[in-house]
Amino acid sequence: MTADLGRLIGEVGAVLLDFDGPVCSIFAGYPAPQVADKLIDVLRQHGIDVPPDLASEADPLEVLRRTAAIGDHRITREIEDALCAAERRAVETAQPTPYGREVIVAAHQAGMPVAVVSNNSAGAVAAYLAAHRLAAHVTPVVGRAYANPDRMKPNPDPILQAVRAVGEPPSRCVLVGDSLSDIEGARAAGVRVVGYANRPPKVEAFSDAGADVVITSMGEIASMLIGRVES
Repeated sequence: MTADLGRLIGEVGAVLLDFDGPVCSIFAGYPAPQVADKLIDVLRQHGIDVPPDLASEADPLEVLRRTAAIGDHRITREIEDALCAAERRAVETAQPTPYGREVIVAAHQAGMPVAVVSNNSAGAVAAYLAAHRLAAHVTPVVGRAYANPDRMKPNPDPILQAVRAVGEPPSRCVLVGDSLSDIEGARAAGVRVVGYANRPPKVEAFSDAGADVVITSMGEIASMLIGRVES
């Protein structure tokens, strides 16, 4: 696997990173279920009849998706705004992923463009990067399309936006992500993909989903990029 990762890193010219997972745990200090509950409260305040399965939903992004399916764009914007505000609060207590910073810095030092492609809001991502002195190393930040969750990954559109911005062909870009939606979106966009399996069950799932390489630590990529800098 190490040889496969080294070969892949040697074949690409740009690194695209998912945010929540490879860079940090955004909801470490403000848990995602609390954020989801807050969004459900907003729905109820607007007179929406919330079914039990939605009321117990722990993923705020899924609450946004379900809200959009109602078909009332005004309510979708309300939930989007509430989620953006919650994410801005969450990044203040986000937990950096071990070696996530080193990946960004080493790629930048190697002359490789680094982009973030996230289903979280661009404002929250940018705030985190600025607070951790990483903003100068990352361009662009492609976040969630406002009040349009259908365009979130696995939709390849945000990935392709990042590809165009870094100026490399898709086959010369690698996306590092920790979810099946990252892998599916990368495959659809024609970019290489490294599955970051931060939990053991993900290793087999990511391999089965078609990840080019599966890693269990961002340190594996950091080591390869540092070696590229030193070579």
